[in-house]
Amino acid sequence: MSTLQSVPALGTHPASGSHASRAETREQLSRATYDLLVIGGGILGISTAWHAAQAGLRVALVDAGDFAGATSSASSKLLHGGLRYLQTGAVKLVAENHFERRAVSRQVAPHLANPLTFYLPVYKGGPHGAAKLGAGVFAYSALSAFGDGVGHVISPAKAARDVPELRTDNLKAVAVYGDDQMNDSRMALMTVRAAAAAGATVLNHAEVTGLRFTQGRVTGAELKDRTDGQEFGVNARLVLNATGPWVDHLRKMEDPNSAPSIRLSKGAHLVLKRTAPWKAALATPIDKYRITFALPWEDMLLLGTTDEEFEGDPADVSVTEKDTAQILDEAAFSVRDQQLSRDLITYSFAGLRVLPGGPGDTSKAKRETVVTEGSGGMLSVAGGKWTTFRHIGRTVMNKLAALPGHPLAEDMEPIAHLPKKLPLPGIANPNAVAHRLLVDGGTPGPRMAPETARHLATHYGSLSFDIARLANDNPALAERIHPDAPEIWAQVAYARDHEWAETVDDVLRRRTTLMIRGLDTEDVRAKVKDMLAG
Repeated sequence: MSTLQSVPALGTHPASGSHASRAETREQLSRATYDLLVIGGGILGISTAWHAAQAGLRVALVDAGDFAGATSSASSKLLHGGLRYLQTGAVKLVAENHFERRAVSRQVAPHLANPLTFYLPVYKGGPHGAAKLGAGVFAYSALSAFGDGVGHVISPAKAARDVPELRTDNLKAVAVYGDDQMNDSRMALMTVRAAAAAGATVLNHAEVTGLRFTQGRVTGAELKDRTDGQEFGVNARLVLNATGPWVDHLRKMEDPNSAPSIRLSKGAHLVLKRTAPWKAALATPIDKYRITFALPWEDMLLLGTTDEEFEGDPADVSVTEKDTAQILDEAAFSVRDQQLSRDLITYSFAGLRVLPGGPGDTSKAKRETVVTEGSGGMLSVAGGKWTTFRHIGRTVMNKLAALPGHPLAEDMEPIAHLPKKLPLPGIANPNAVAHRLLVDGGTPGPRMAPETARHLATHYGSLSFDIARLANDNPALAERIHPDAPEIWAQVAYARDHEWAETVDDVLRRRTTLMIRGLDTEDVRAKVKDMLAG
């Protein structure tokens, strides 16, 4: 392990093509007047910044924490049409979701999305019969133009071969359909990279402490850099509040009398070590409206989710003992007990869904995007689904283009002329990338371990070759961060120099998978901290 001791001191100079330093970015933000300041670096704000920069606007994007640091990295990791929405008759919504899902997984980010087969088990006495679910998955696949095969029903024996931990007592049949899966943090980061590549100025860990006003209109924001306490400001012709669960907090900065516009629903998940390989995911109906997922993800098993109203400070959201018990109890409908041992849990996380304000059960509320204009002209946008992140960006841009008499509307490139399926950075066939990394390390140098090659290919696409070059130039960076995870130290250097990683958690939770695997040991954390300071 002696080579690891030297890792933090290595690769300390940003390579060519790296983003500006924080001081340079702050200077840039302070000096310029932006067309659009997006406050909030969740996927909704990131997507809007990306589309706005593509449309020719001068864009700034800031977040008080890390990019995708809250709700956007606490999802079920799915790009999906939303099978349960068929229950409520939302056929058009499901078709739109499928269109976006296919566009992302095939043309926009095939390197970051992967197809996943879902099994919907039908148990004796369950909320739905086999005939109904069989018809449902057929209709679902039809709305996707049968692009993932035809939804059908299989025998319990066949399903048990693919999912060895499937509970087969009283199992009558299994309905089958297809959707896609992703690592939400990586998808968000690549979208930030796309926004920056299109000209947006971006800064994380920069908290809005107040808004700037000119003659009653919001024309910018006061900010504080959380890494060093430096204060600065940004001027903008239009400010977009995309702060997710904090959207009403910022609206009160604009107008202390503004009424609440949203409500919050908490969703918790557990990550467990797998006791056997799974070839499919389970989507198990709990009642008429809710489904619980058991998803093979990042060599682990992801269980969830919950859905309950949340009140209080969004920063305090966490997984409680009650959440853990509920998730394990619901998973036990279809998963054998040995896979649900608490000893297997490596990580848990909770996020807040932003729903339109109003009465009723949060689990039945529509996941729609709400755009409102405040008394000071600030636009606030909230809600929506990960699957439709590009569509939401376009929706907000159309709203900007339609603002009556606003100079921005005239300056913008017509949104209709934007390419509909613009790819994210690193687009490539991940199988081809993994093969090349395996054969020659992507560059002259030592071959790479198969699990590392596969991990890089499916989290960076063709940008993996930049990481391979770092590892080849410096053998210490080719070492594993932890023997039980595929990641190598070159990814930490890359996260620091090219992916805005400022804190240890930025690296271990959102740039890599060390934390979700439960491998963020004190030793690993100390070495990452040293490397970030390098």
